[in-house]
Amino acid sequence: MNLRRSRSDEPDVNLTPLIDVVFILLLFFMVSTTFQRESEINIELPEASAEPVEERDETLEIVIDAEGHYFIDEQQVVNTELETLKQAIEKFLGERSEIPVVIRADRQTPYESVVRAMDATAQLGLLQMSLATSQPESAGE
Repeated sequence: MNLRRSRSDEPDVNLTPLIDVVFILLLFFMVSTTFQRESEINIELPEASAEPVEERDETLEIVIDAEGHYFIDEQQVVNTELETLKQAIEKFLGERSEIPVVIRADRQTPYESVVRAMDATAQLGLLQMSLATSQPESAGE
């Protein structure tokens, strides 16, 4: 019985399967990785003055409640469609054509309702438009 090993029976390590596995893992991670793209837009926001601007006697005030319903001169507009809103504004204006517009919207108002009001006034040629805000209450009051 020959208990000696010959040099040809010496174990060798085959690296080919290991390299294959590493390449497959590399491909898997490359395909499954999502790259996050962050774009930055550098803007400077305008500052609002603490003093209220003096209001004119004749202003068109469009009030929008939290559900998106429009009120012009404290009268509710029949529906929220653009054409209906334009007709209500035209009825309020009468013969006047250059009148400032103030849009007062609830903080829970859908964005679409505010944009629709802005669009309606712009289509009617009313270019002096402002959005009403309220001053934050101080904690000491």
